[in-house]
Amino acid sequence: MAGPSDPGAPVACWKRHIVRQLRLRDRTQKALFLELVPAYNRLLEKAELLARFSETLLPEPNSVTPATHQGPWEEEEAGPDSDQVPSPAALRVKWQEEEEGLRLECGEMAYQVVVKSAALGALESQLEERQSRAKQARVSLELKKAAKRTVSISESPDALDDGITEEAEPPALAAEPKSLESEAIEKWRRPFRSASATSLTVFRCVDVVKGLLDFKKRRGHSIGGAPEQRYQSIPVCLAARLPTRAQDVLEAHLSEVNAVHFGPNSSVLATGGADRLILLWNVVGGRLKAKQTLEGAGGSITSVDFDPSGSQVLAATYNKAAQLWKVGEAQSKETLSGHTDKVTAAKFKLTRHQAVTGSRDRTVKEWDLGRAYCSRTISVVSYCNDVVCGDHIIISGHNDQKIRFWDSRGPRCTQVIPVQGRVTSLSLSHDQLHLLSCSRDDTLKVIDLRVSNIRQVFRADGFKCGSDWTKAVFSPDRSYALAGSWDGALYIWDVDTGKLESSLRGPHCAAVNAVAWCYSGSHVASVDQARKLVLWH
Repeated sequence: MAGPSDPGAPVACWKRHIVRQLRLRDRTQKALFLELVPAYNRLLEKAELLARFSETLLPEPNSVTPATHQGPWEEEEAGPDSDQVPSPAALRVKWQEEEEGLRLECGEMAYQVVVKSAALGALESQLEERQSRAKQARVSLELKKAAKRTVSISESPDALDDGITEEAEPPALAAEPKSLESEAIEKWRRPFRSASATSLTVFRCVDVVKGLLDFKKRRGHSIGGAPEQRYQSIPVCLAARLPTRAQDVLEAHLSEVNAVHFGPNSSVLATGGADRLILLWNVVGGRLKAKQTLEGAGGSITSVDFDPSGSQVLAATYNKAAQLWKVGEAQSKETLSGHTDKVTAAKFKLTRHQAVTGSRDRTVKEWDLGRAYCSRTISVVSYCNDVVCGDHIIISGHNDQKIRFWDSRGPRCTQVIPVQGRVTSLSLSHDQLHLLSCSRDDTLKVIDLRVSNIRQVFRADGFKCGSDWTKAVFSPDRSYALAGSWDGALYIWDVDTGKLESSLRGPHCAAVNAVAWCYSGSHVASVDQARKLVLWH
């Protein structure tokens, strides 16, 4: 053994270090050569067979092989014996040396691949983190800008009506007693009192909250893609009015009424019932006047919806299909067939010529209305009772007491929120930041989509969900939540405080199936199982 002063000691230590490193590398990369080792063993077996075969063909040791028959493994360094064929042992040694060299080279290359892959993964993680921070910064900046615009408008509310000639206040409004609100709030609401200026003013308010509405566009918007053709902005209500009394009561259909929905201009109302009819009503002076009957539905109507332009009506039916009408034409324009069970919900998307349907067949379908064909089918596990649509998101409510979220550009469910009780309806706020659900546990829940948490749970003594298709809605300004009960009463909760604001009783004597709040915030409509339609003010 070499002593401490032995000059060969450092060399031996260096060699042992190299051996340890090679063994460590071999252990860590053994999995990379699990397939190579069996192949190499088979190759050695073939080499041995070849060697034995060559021994039978080799000449005697003293014989000389002509130069033209020299083997490929002969070396120029052989000198005088270069014209002799190497022995099988020499061939095997040569083969093993070259194979060992190739093995070391392949191992080094595999090691480099692993190292580079790890480095690439780290860089991708850093890039995603930076992109996420940049996106959050852009969202924060836009929200600050929107808040500044809102503050500037609130300081000068007359700017909303810039370019609009203010008409004289109608006598009926002038005779109203002054409320206890401050003069600033009175000045803010004054432009909305003129009936002729209401729609123009409300449309102008879209620009005021444009920054907030842009938040939904940024959620999942694909950069660099072709912009989708969208409807023009729908009206936005700044302050909804709580209904206090029934203005008109009608026996609207021949049987149970299941669905009700206001058009975007708040002057047209659609109802659908078990009699397979959709009726359109004009809201004139607080009264309902029949406008049109849409025929051709193959089964009981379960939901109705207007497109954001107000020119088309989409209805879900128990005839395993959804049907599309053009306002002004009595017969159905298109039939969207493809479901294998009752269609329970049908909604327009904000992009033109697109719709979504939900069914008891445990699927949600996206439709291209321009060509009347199904562009995508989503398997949603459980019976679907209602759907709502955002820019790039579809939300479905189910019998298995869960709310599921689907990215319209991806194949999988992105999130599941459990609730107590079968989900009967969903309502999405206009800013797409909050979701209202109604379920058979006799509660309404507000879900904050920014953090995916249940923010409020509404319940009240006497409130009971009357059916699996009972519909609840937000007020257009998202200040209130409205739902009908099994005993015919309407319940209204304050979204911010969670308190029951009021309950309305009187005209309904059966379970209320659906409610609707008009976009201007001035009227509420409700329908029940006893064929009644009630307009509230």
